[in-house]
Amino acid sequence: MTSQVHREGKIPKTERVCFVSAVVGLCVYQYRFISEIKCWTILADISKKAYANLFGAETESPAVVNPNLYFSTRRTDVATVTNWNAPLVWEGTFDPIVIDDIYKKMDPRVAVVVFAVGKYTRFIKGFLESAENHFLVDFRVTYYVFTDNAKGVPQVALGKGRNITVVPVPSANRWQDVVLSRMKWATITIDKQVGADYLFMMDIDSIFYNRFGAESLSRLSAVLHRGYYKNTKRNRFPYERRPQSKAYIPAGEGDYYYTAAVWSGYLEDMYKLVKHCYFQSEEDKKNNIEAVWQEESHLNKYLLYNKPTKVLSPEYLWSDYDKVPLDIKVVRISQLRKNYAEVRPNGGH
Repeated sequence: MTSQVHREGKIPKTERVCFVSAVVGLCVYQYRFISEIKCWTILADISKKAYANLFGAETESPAVVNPNLYFSTRRTDVATVTNWNAPLVWEGTFDPIVIDDIYKKMDPRVAVVVFAVGKYTRFIKGFLESAENHFLVDFRVTYYVFTDNAKGVPQVALGKGRNITVVPVPSANRWQDVVLSRMKWATITIDKQVGADYLFMMDIDSIFYNRFGAESLSRLSAVLHRGYYKNTKRNRFPYERRPQSKAYIPAGEGDYYYTAAVWSGYLEDMYKLVKHCYFQSEEDKKNNIEAVWQEESHLNKYLLYNKPTKVLSPEYLWSDYDKVPLDIKVVRISQLRKNYAEVRPNGGH
């Protein structure tokens, strides 16, 4: 499951720019602590000396092209940094052209894991076609479609360097079992089959509406759940509160409540995460208990003690059921309306 750059004994491309990215991140997300002039000075100093070594002498650093690119828009209506100093990404806190350009020079391989079991195969076409229009456009992407009906995977026109791999999985009698099995099958597949630098776990019953770019990439990225990102005290988050479960989070603890419909990270870190959550859910199963929100409960427990290196706003997973509030400037991907009683084997919401 080790990525190609690691197997070859080279420094991962994503880490070759850690110094540049750290300074850029400091300027973009914590500009209120540093003046624009100072940020420009720092970027100019490191660009000429470090950027050529990182990306090649023939490549001009975007930092010396126009310093105002990093300060094109500022957000004062939302938090843009977590209490552990990770960026909290919203529209208006980054320059999409610059951030995509930086990552495209690293040419990362991106894997997207989706599950389409039972009647959920009907959502494959819309997900893939919209992803081709909006998700990491011009990056190398492989979609891993886990399904119990390989014939139900439609033909979709894909861009250069983008592929679909179908992975067979068994059917399920409960939607909860489908959800919980994602960790199991992702663990097995990453270990044996996936070759990538970054891995995304996403829900198939979603549509991309707008650009979803390289600003989402980090060692471990999590998305704020749209239902609990504001005006909700952490003691009201729907964490697993039963001590008998391995997903248990005591009252008074917690940072945010994250959705399990979109999350991502370095392949190695994602493997560690899904394997841990799979084993924890198996322990729950042995003790005849199921976490209140299945994999999402285990994910939130893991991220409480293994902080995300980047937190994405609900722009990165909204719902067609909900009205879009003023602080959500753009909906990048959204869960579709559907008749749960019809599409899920045992109904439910």
